[in-house]
Amino acid sequence: MAVTAPEPSAEDGEPIGEPNAAAIPAARLVFSDEDRAAVLAMVDEALRTGSLTLGPRTAELERLFAERQGVTHAVAVASGTSALEIVLRAQGSAGAEVVVPTNTFFATAAAVLHAGGTPRLADVDPATLALSVDSIEETLTSRTTGVVVVHIGGLVTPEMDAIRRLCDQRGLWLVEDAAHAHGSRVGGRPAGSFGTASAFSFYPTKVVTSGEGGMIATADDGIRDEALVYRDQGKSGFLGGDHVRLGYAWRMSELHAAVGLVQLARLDEFIAARTRAAAIYDVGLAQLESIAPLPVPDGCRTNYYKYVALLDRAVDRSEFKRRMRDDHGVTCSGEVYAVPLHRQPVFAELAARQGAGFPVADDVCARMVCLPVHSDMTVPEAERVVKAVSAVLAAPGVGG
Repeated sequence: MAVTAPEPSAEDGEPIGEPNAAAIPAARLVFSDEDRAAVLAMVDEALRTGSLTLGPRTAELERLFAERQGVTHAVAVASGTSALEIVLRAQGSAGAEVVVPTNTFFATAAAVLHAGGTPRLADVDPATLALSVDSIEETLTSRTTGVVVVHIGGLVTPEMDAIRRLCDQRGLWLVEDAAHAHGSRVGGRPAGSFGTASAFSFYPTKVVTSGEGGMIATADDGIRDEALVYRDQGKSGFLGGDHVRLGYAWRMSELHAAVGLVQLARLDEFIAARTRAAAIYDVGLAQLESIAPLPVPDGCRTNYYKYVALLDRAVDRSEFKRRMRDDHGVTCSGEVYAVPLHRQPVFAELAARQGAGFPVADDVCARMVCLPVHSDMTVPEAERVVKAVSAVLAAPGVGG
């Protein structure tokens, strides 16, 4: 069963659903009757036993997620944002600069600041919307200690191995902000297995959700140990002990873990549905002018958390999205991301101090649009979206 909700605001700005059942929302939550029953059974068990946080379901989710992502350890936490901040604290970001792409969600740079570091904004590769070896090298200073690569829309850049080598050569740690990338791969390796640690999000719109929650994935025993302390108010042990770190209430509840377990079991099925819809978009958009999908490089397997396309500069994006919604009942999601960090008011002073330009991010962020893609999307729905795009781009007043 697909669930659509009446316009709640999502993490990166897209509505989760629309009241009109005939509409195609930007994102749609998928829970079958079987899955809902499985969640309820686990919740009932947690309520009956009184194991409501950091219990057996959380441990099971951690074990299965680590196996899935090809890492030794996984630590469940309250959100993808907290996962990233914990990793950055464990890496020793305080007092240092950390390279982050400018076209990312607020939380990527904010986590650096909350961990005591300073974000060093970098431009990106137009082919992947991710950091590249060149953009990282252009941004490094003597104060840089680490790099955060973001897998935008679920696409893992084919430069990951090269970025890893660069970081090793320069003595930098590498962290993956894999909030979008559950199940994505490049060169046969899963997202989250390239850096010293990675952070995943289970926010409702993600390919796998736990309602709220996140996961740290790492092969580093020390980072795993630090994460276990940080997530539980900095205590040296769950059932007692001294407070040895300035932690926070970053635990995942057993109720959220129950939802995550059911969703994780469906990950391959969800990615297959999204890939099928994306293939229809690829074929349909190839016949159109004024819009081009972001291509998936050879060797990359994206989960299609987002289907990103770039409009020609002559197209009025706001009018395009309005007509898609009002004339065709198709809601295109919030771009990833329409306003890059260097243009966000909260980071204005930071960007001014850095003094660099970000021409690629400015260009792609002004032109990108995300077509709706769901974990249960049907072929007729995908075909309807393509027809709507074609009609809107041909309409007077949109441009192109």
